[in-house]
Amino acid sequence: MTLRAESCGLAVGFDSSSRAWSEVADRAFGGASGPGDPAPVWAQDPARTADVAVRVEDSHDAFDLAGLAPLTRGAFGDGRRVVLTDACGSGLDLLVEPSPGTGRLTVTARPRPRPSHRALRLAAPGRTELLWRAALLQYPALWWAGVRGCVPLHVSAAQVGDHGVVLAGPGGVGKSTLLASLAPGEGTPVSDNLCAYDGDRLHGLPEPRRVSEPGGARLRARTMPHGRVERRWDSRQSGIRPTLVVVLRRGSGERPVVRRVSPEVAARDLVAGTYAAGELRRYWAFSATLALGTGLGPAHPAIDAQAERLARSHRCVEVELPARPGTPLAEIVDLAERAPGRHAPRMTEVGA
Repeated sequence: MTLRAESCGLAVGFDSSSRAWSEVADRAFGGASGPGDPAPVWAQDPARTADVAVRVEDSHDAFDLAGLAPLTRGAFGDGRRVVLTDACGSGLDLLVEPSPGTGRLTVTARPRPRPSHRALRLAAPGRTELLWRAALLQYPALWWAGVRGCVPLHVSAAQVGDHGVVLAGPGGVGKSTLLASLAPGEGTPVSDNLCAYDGDRLHGLPEPRRVSEPGGARLRARTMPHGRVERRWDSRQSGIRPTLVVVLRRGSGERPVVRRVSPEVAARDLVAGTYAAGELRRYWAFSATLALGTGLGPAHPAIDAQAERLARSHRCVEVELPARPGTPLAEIVDLAERAPGRHAPRMTEVGA
């Protein structure tokens, strides 16, 4: 089965004769998350050539390492291609072949699970699938976007009215809940977790949205780490031009509290949130190894510089969320527009 989606500003294609692997890719692209769910809603124009082409082979044999030199533990390369064994701890071996002349990246995968991988799949199937998604689709797209000048950011994003909204903050602070609060006509989500920023636009990495639901609802959905379940988006767009950076904090009050913050504070949170993100914990070694083995892209993305550029170019606010979720994102954006002063030290409370 062949699947296509846009990720990190790139056309990504996936191909496999295995229905099971095609379903993994479909869910990774934000498609069906359970029995009866409809097909993906943002399938890309089939006439466009894939920038990143991923294929899972039926073979379980190791890739031929003839002519390849060791790069680091589990990685081999010859300056044109790289073989990663057990990429990102996923049980998948990858052959990564960039073609700068055509602008195309080809990734060939072979499943080679060890007993430890099979045990993890039985004990934590959701975590196993996240490793598959990262190794197969997410990290290759992030790296190839990085070769083209993008950097990864651990942020959520949405178009809300005229605003391209960037939500920064640690995992679990409430970014996904705010995205889910967008009512029809209020705005459109871009990404729930990860984006690639090119200095002008923020490009989403497609994933299913992850939400917390009561136990009965969880039984009818795919359960992922941290007790959340996956649901498809009713609508989504591939990217935005940012206009507003919202730094989220946990609060203890009954209402959200909003204030303007300096670009330095916002940039620090963008950078710290990116490096603290579990979703990117294995990406840094993945990216550095491919840069070492191919001579392409930076050994380390310029996250500090791009985060500072993003924060200095747009309005930045800090929001202390109420103890009980419920304030919609559209209201947060409205409050941010009315926040007093350039970097006012005094908090503005809703209804005050």
